[in-house]
Order: sequence, then C-alpha cells, then structure tokens
Amino acid sequence: MTKERKEELEALCLRFRNELIDLLHAIQTGHPGGSLSACEIITTLYQDVMNVDGADPNKEDRDHFVLSKGHAAPMLYLNLAEKGYFPKEELKTLRQINSNLQGHPCVHKTPGVELSTGPLGLGLSAGLGMALADKYKGLDSYTYVLMGDGEIQEGGIWEAAMSGAKFKVDNCIAILDNNGVQLDGTLEEIMPMGDIAAKWAAFGWNVIKCDGHDVSAIEDAIEQAKACKGQPSIIIAKTVKGKGIDFMEGKNTWHGKAINDEDYAKAKAILGGAK
Repeated sequence: MTKERKEELEALCLRFRNELIDLLHAIQTGHPGGSLSACEIITTLYQDVMNVDGADPNKEDRDHFVLSKGHAAPMLYLNLAEKGYFPKEELKTLRQINSNLQGHPCVHKTPGVELSTGPLGLGLSAGLGMALADKYKGLDSYTYVLMGDGEIQEGGIWEAAMSGAKFKVDNCIAILDNNGVQLDGTLEEIMPMGDIAAKWAAFGWNVIKCDGHDVSAIEDAIEQAKACKGQPSIIIAKTVKGKGIDFMEGKNTWHGKAINDEDYAKAKAILGGAK
C-alpha cells in the first residue's frame, strides 16, 4: 500500500467515525463501541481489498463479507453506501421501522449483505460454506468473516474451525476483532480465552497477527493469508473498543449505549468534526 493510499483510507476512516457518531446520536440507539473497533478492518476490506461492485451486488465471482459480529452493522452500512450499494441518504433510516438498514444485517433487506447475523457464533460456518461453494465452482474469490471476542466463546465457532481445517478451505479468511471487551465486561472477566492464537493454530488454522487499526498492516495480513494454501487463515487483529473517542475506549458500557447530547459534543470535538 502506498503512503498516499494509506492516508486516503485513514481520512476515510475518520469520516466514517464522524458519520457513525452522527447517526447513532440522531437515533439514540445502536452499538458504537464495536463499530468503532472494526472501522479500519471493514474499511480496508471494502475500499481497498475485496472484489465487489455496488452496481452488481450479486455478480458470481464476487468476494463475500460476513459480519458475524452483527452488532457492528452501522460501520458495514457506511462502507456499503460508500461503494454504491444504496443511496447515502438511506443511512438516516438506520434502525427505523421498515428501514432496509436494521440494527443487525439482514440479507433479505440490504443490498450487499451476504448473511443475516445477530445471534453470535453462526457466521464462520456460513462463511466456510460460501467459500467451499466458490471453490467447487472454480471461482477465484475469497470469503472474509469478521468475528468478535465474545463470539469466539461460542461452541459453534470451534466446530466450524474443525471443519475449515478438515476441508482445507484456504479461500476463507477469518478476522478476529480482538478488542478484549464484550457486552458485560472484559474477555478476562467473562470467559478467559487464554492464548487465542495457540488455540486457532491447534485447530489447524494459519494464524496471523496484526494491528487492527493500521490499514496497511491489515492489507499485509490479508496478503499473507492469501499466500497460505491448503489451510484456512485467521487474522487476529488487535483493536480497541470505541477506538478514536477516548472516553469510550476499552469501556464495555459503550457496547450499546445511546449517545446523549453532551457525549456527542465531546466525541465530535475529539474527532475534529470531519465530514
């Protein structure tokens, strides 16, 4: 990634953070913490890596993205709108009755959404299925599955992990938004996962670590994953819940807290109000 492109993506991430705060403040609901931690990951995928086309959402040879941690949907929607899947004006309808942009992604309503998610632990199994289907069709495409820390406490994730290794699904790349915090506290407080990298390696996955807020590091990690043949890869992206807004950072209380007027003003001042 060139220096110029990195700066462009960083500027876009700052804009998305501002737009996210604007949206969630306006509707007084939503999930700021996990959306902010996933900003660089989702943005790098959609704006610089994936083979997708907003004008042709169902093209057969497209890459697939599964937001398994479905509560980060607002950041996904910002990226989908940027890619032209739907008019940006629709973002104002987020989480409203009859809106195409529900609180969690819905494959039946939203162009570009590959899987309805919300109940955690389901996305990796579905993503592996999508990747296998493409492989059997002879398509040169990849499926990316973004998971959360609390989500990998789900047993279904590890059943999927075993299947991914058995079937050598090397065109499926899992990414862990490793911010260390979940709804009710830290990962260590709720259900310690120990050495996460060692666990995935023991299940037969190629493990790559990176800074989840460095767009060039994320792209490099994806390239490493693509170079690994014969086994699936997982990128453990170290992130900060609420990244970019200091009073939200690392706080489980901001998992799904409404943004009041005072906090909105503080957040916009920290972000610089960029548009």
